[in-house]
Amino acid sequence: MMVKVTGHILTQQGFVDGTLTMAENGRILSISGISVDTKIVREAGLPIILPGFVDLHVHGGGGVDVMDAGQSCEKIARTHVQYGTTALLATTMTAPYADLHRAFSDMASVVKKPSANAARVLGVHLEGPYINPGKLGAQPDYARPVEPDELAQLHALAPIKLITLAPEVPGNNARIAALVAAGFKIQIGHSSGTYEDGVAAMAEGADGFTHLFNAMTGLHHRKPGMAGCALAHAHFAEIIPDLLHVHPGAIQVALRAIPHLFCVTDSTAATGMPDGDYMLGRSKVIKCLGGVRLADGTLAGSTLTMDQALRNLVDSIGLTLVDASKRVSTYAADYIGAHDRGRLVAGAFADVVVLDQDLQLIDVYTEGVAVEHNS
Repeated sequence: MMVKVTGHILTQQGFVDGTLTMAENGRILSISGISVDTKIVREAGLPIILPGFVDLHVHGGGGVDVMDAGQSCEKIARTHVQYGTTALLATTMTAPYADLHRAFSDMASVVKKPSANAARVLGVHLEGPYINPGKLGAQPDYARPVEPDELAQLHALAPIKLITLAPEVPGNNARIAALVAAGFKIQIGHSSGTYEDGVAAMAEGADGFTHLFNAMTGLHHRKPGMAGCALAHAHFAEIIPDLLHVHPGAIQVALRAIPHLFCVTDSTAATGMPDGDYMLGRSKVIKCLGGVRLADGTLAGSTLTMDQALRNLVDSIGLTLVDASKRVSTYAADYIGAHDRGRLVAGAFADVVVLDQDLQLIDVYTEGVAVEHNS
């Protein structure tokens, strides 16, 4: 049975007032309508139809963490779809191999057989353990250099789409070219490296930056640092637009410098939950005052959801709805080569969010199937 939604639809050419038809195979069959001025879309009172959100950095949600295993990944996917995320990468923490093996075993079944009423888990973002022990942030202290055998064993369990590493850690930069040749996307993050370390890593094939500005050397006019490398050379980078991890002014700087800056939540088990204590890998974190922190006050991921990220970009940062949509959907999908997601075009997966004029969610569709709202 075909499903149709009507309203102001964001196409590749801009908004149209029309109808989007989803086929039984979970793909978009067609989009028809007449062009409308973007400026009137939020004033017209019609539903606003955008691509489903794509989040490449998700640690948890609904009270559970990716590293918990035991079907936690499925619950996380069910939590985030309620906020419009239709595709995500389950993101690990720095941990001993046994912990990673257990988590990957859990994620494998969710990647292979998606659940109803859940975001599609496209694979894994291996944020640790190949990071700098001096820039752990909220990561546990199990950092180590890239270990190809370990990596291969984990990838055989569940597909690794993205690896965060610190290129200045001895041996890591020399591994980048081989990792890229094997099909992994490499982001620089949790790094004490210099600007020059970043440039060298990009020359080897690293082409992204994990939660830009956070857990990396900052920009100084005589020591540009890893943040300076990203601003000078990157085409893609993550940023957390919860307005807590990064000042709005710094987000503006990144938007001017990095063409395909895209948003991630870096969400934790506390996402969608009341204030209290939660786990982030092996670390206890505290949700309070709109953020998540370790006991010493260190930011430890977030409770951001992608629908709120969209609203922050538009209402606080001042982006157009067209630009903001690309940064919560299209650019992230493009970065990992998922060109049939993150856009509304015939033939793409029918991952769709329907919003009201205040950019609050009305409906979510994953591969053409309406998601049931949590009561």
